Amino acid sequence: MEFDVIVVGSGPGGYVAAIRASQLGFNTAIIEKEELGGICLNWGCIPTKALLKSAQVFNYIKHSEDFGIEITKSNPNFEKMIKRSRDVADNMSKGIDFLMKKNKITVIKGFGKLMPNNKVEVTNEKKESNIYDAKNIIIATGAKSRVLENIKQDGEFIIGYRKAMSLKKQPKTMTIVGSGAIGVEFAYFYKSIGTEVTIIEYQDNIVPAEDKDISRQLAKDFKKSGIKILTNTGVEKVEVKNKKCKILLNNGEKIESDVVLSAVGIESNISNIGLEDIGIATDNNKIIVDEFYNTNIPGYFAIGDVIKGPALAHVASAEGITCIEKISGMDVQPINYDNIPGCTYCSPEIASVGLTEEQAKEKGYEIKVGKFPFSASGKANAAGHKEGFVKVIFDSKYGEWLGCHMIGYNVTEMVAEVVAARNLETTGHEIIKSIHPHPTMSEAIMEAVAAAYDEVIHI
Repeated sequence: MEFDVIVVGSGPGGYVAAIRASQLGFNTAIIEKEELGGICLNWGCIPTKALLKSAQVFNYIKHSEDFGIEITKSNPNFEKMIKRSRDVADNMSKGIDFLMKKNKITVIKGFGKLMPNNKVEVTNEKKESNIYDAKNIIIATGAKSRVLENIKQDGEFIIGYRKAMSLKKQPKTMTIVGSGAIGVEFAYFYKSIGTEVTIIEYQDNIVPAEDKDISRQLAKDFKKSGIKILTNTGVEKVEVKNKKCKILLNNGEKIESDVVLSAVGIESNISNIGLEDIGIATDNNKIIVDEFYNTNIPGYFAIGDVIKGPALAHVASAEGITCIEKISGMDVQPINYDNIPGCTYCSPEIASVGLTEEQAKEKGYEIKVGKFPFSASGKANAAGHKEGFVKVIFDSKYGEWLGCHMIGYNVTEMVAEVVAARNLETTGHEIIKSIHPHPTMSEAIMEAVAAAYDEVIHI
């Protein structure tokens, strides 16, 4: 069977690319070996947010007296939390199935292997194979949890993120190796429901990709909640003895835990998908592409976690749309990777875009920095979430908005303002003069910008 476009993988890059292709009149097929929606929808972004919401609700109940409400008894039901998370994911996957039907996209179930001459071989569960042709083939096979030799996952005691959201029993103690988004989100969830949590981070700060002020604030809040944090610390090896994980650290110390969650990043799913047979070039486990996602072989494209760049769902979606629109002959601009927002959904939340203060200085910018604490925000005080702040960084010479970093309640819903403003090359004074609603969390952005220009009112 021949198509205009075949997309291999149905994650947020793949299914979005397929829908946009269909909208533009292409006869489109999508190949998926597991559930529609890929890892993000089924085992990542969406179900984790469901778990985190359960943790947030439980935290509200634990602190109900702060809001004038007396609740005599409350207990987290781990099994029901896990079930709700899975139900949310299942419903969302059915939603993707609906979108495929609505857009008349052919869904081919099975493992897709690339072949020369614009062909894909698909093998289903029954080991039956079929070959499909397409003028354009988009590789969107995503990524999986990285497995380290010294922390080999057994799926029971030493686990990855996928198992962390489907455990049958809540562990009493958990050690999390790595403090990126995955690590700190699970740390918050499990600590909230009563598990004793230790985070081990090899670098100087937790969430090491964030601005240092953000890292310090999260560490402070996590320690306050009872999470133990070990920075500048590595794991030599993990052994399972008597149903306990024995963890040897690089400083010679030994710690013990019911479960070890390895959250040390991800690796691209590019093994055994036929790249070598075609001659598609790779570098450091990533497919090499140009600014419009062409590989070195005409007719083959790659998007999402299989290429260099931020491994984020919204980035993969944007890449999928850009790739298809370029194929269709539209006049499109390459994605500006300097203006990609990142969000972490622990509590407090983190949202950031652009340069950190340290990066701005390293690049030689003379900068203006403004901070506004949520302790001075009426909305944050009313909500009982005074922790955190908004931090903004501007170029002193030309007024360019170089970066914005936020930590606090609901800040992931606020960062889009900054992305749009930076995209429009908005200056600080334009933000100050844009009347923000009161009382809101978002007005803290305006106040932080005002602080950078010595015009702040409320601090």
